[in-house]
Amino acid sequence: MTKISFASHPFLLGFEQLDRLVERTAKSGNEGYPPYNIEQSSESSYRITLAVAGFRDEDLAITLEDSQLVIRGRQVDDSEGRVFLHRGIAARQFQRSFVLADGVEVAGANLENGLLHVDLSRTVPDTIVQTIEIKKN
Repeated sequence: MTKISFASHPFLLGFEQLDRLVERTAKSGNEGYPPYNIEQSSESSYRITLAVAGFRDEDLAITLEDSQLVIRGRQVDDSEGRVFLHRGIAARQFQRSFVLADGVEVAGANLENGLLHVDLSRTVPDTIVQTIEIKKN
C-alpha cells in the first residue's frame, strides 16, 4: 500500500521536509502536562502560555533548537524529612516542544503568577518577483 501525503501533490514541489515535520509532530506523544494555551495576539505575533505553578524561573529552561522551541522544567524534590498525610502535588519535570515556522522568532519570555508566557513574532518577508530568462539552444 502506498502512503499518500499532502506533499505528494504534483503542484507542491519541495515540501517533503514539511511533510516529515507534520508526521514527526503527530507522533510526538506529549502527555498533557503542563497545560498550555496558544493565542494569536496580532496578525504577526503569538503567545504560548504554560501553567507552571510551583516552578521558579531558575527551574525553567527555554531553548531554540533548529526551529524547534523546547521548554523544560525541573523541580527539586525537597520532601526529604517531611511526612505527608496526602501528597497530591508532586515535584515533576516536563518538556514541551513547539515547531516554529520560518520567520517566527522568540520575542521574549516572562513568568508571572505561575504562568510562563513566551512571546513569538513573525517577520513578513518581502515579496520578490523574478523574471526567468529562456535561453535559446
